[in-house]
Amino acid sequence: MTNRRLLIFLFLLTATTFTYKAGAATAGSSLCGPGEVVIFSCPLKGSNKIVSLCSSPKLTKTEGYLQYRFGLPTKVELEYPTERRESQKSFRYSHYFRAQVDLTEISFTSGNFNYTVFDSYNGEERPAVSDQGVTVSATAGKKEVTHSCRGRAQAKLGVLTEVLENTSEP
Repeated sequence: MTNRRLLIFLFLLTATTFTYKAGAATAGSSLCGPGEVVIFSCPLKGSNKIVSLCSSPKLTKTEGYLQYRFGLPTKVELEYPTERRESQKSFRYSHYFRAQVDLTEISFTSGNFNYTVFDSYNGEERPAVSDQGVTVSATAGKKEVTHSCRGRAQAKLGVLTEVLENTSEP
């Protein structure tokens, strides 16, 4: 009986340690704080920087907040909007879907730049193409830069369908 208890204890200890380490790994790939919901987050290719969309636990058209953050966990370079009150009005939502194609974009304008957080899949391409990240373009020019995610992003963009203005509907 004592050996069985020891085995159960060791199993639970191992499972707890594994769960803790797995949670710690995902926490480092987001700029969202404790108690916030990660709507989108990923480290960017060729950089240590992270792009994140973070929200309050309760988010509706009239309650809570949504913020874009870019930078390092130790130094956020851009947080938009800085004021959390009614921040949902600062973002636009677009979703296009048909067989083999799915594109979701969350966009906003800050200063002289347009930002678009995207999650795209094109199964018509061979091989299929999937990309996630952020595109930044100057409002007055045609210069555009896309920063793709390194690996799959944490993405729950669909929760924003009833929260943000939908620019993809006629």
